[in-house]
Amino acid sequence: MSNFFVWDYPGAPFQFFGAAHLIALGLIVLLNIYLLRFKSLPESARAGVRWGMAVVLWANEIGWHVWNASVGQWTLQTMLPLHVCSVLVWLGALMLVTRSYTIYEFSYFMGIGGALQALLTPDLGIYGFPHFRFFQTFISHGLIVTSAIYMTTVEGFRPTWKSIGRVFVGMNLYLVVVFFINQVIGSNYMFVAHKPETASLLDALPAWPWYILYMEAIGLVTCLLLYLPFIVKDWRRQPAAA
Repeated sequence: MSNFFVWDYPGAPFQFFGAAHLIALGLIVLLNIYLLRFKSLPESARAGVRWGMAVVLWANEIGWHVWNASVGQWTLQTMLPLHVCSVLVWLGALMLVTRSYTIYEFSYFMGIGGALQALLTPDLGIYGFPHFRFFQTFISHGLIVTSAIYMTTVEGFRPTWKSIGRVFVGMNLYLVVVFFINQVIGSNYMFVAHKPETASLLDALPAWPWYILYMEAIGLVTCLLLYLPFIVKDWRRQPAAA
């Protein structure tokens, strides 16, 4: 445990779909299944679950910032909460405690879509189990996904076609704001200034700025896939309503 917080971690690096990765993903799935039991419980019990997840999300994110500061890695160019998942850690927790439908729309589409990719292909490098960075990543992104699923399956929220439109417009406006922030401080939040320095899926896309259009298309397709269960649900209800 003496190496739990060190920057230059000497332990085994992260292994994609290795035992630790698969166990972490499995625990997230089990958590979502377990939380279904709260669907029939009173609001007081459900509120306790929501507050618990919110506190863990906030505490975990604060710990992430404290750790980066302690190892000399906190900078304006890398640590501002401007990436989608960073924003939705804070807003997703706020959604849980306020039951905000507006935040829910973004959490459902952008949270699940973005965090799921981060869970399947986390950028952990040398930080394998049991380093702090390993736990921080899976707790953060796992609860982003879980909070949106919880609000859907337990609290009864659901997106609509209009939700997709609002999310699409909102995210494009946000991209414009982040683009200018990047220009001012020399950062690359949302990867709209250039492709990541490390290897990523964006390497398979055309050069800047064209890959941004591909990102938009991928995001829209992701939203449609996430909305598919509701399309099927509404379609199945039509004969009964006729």
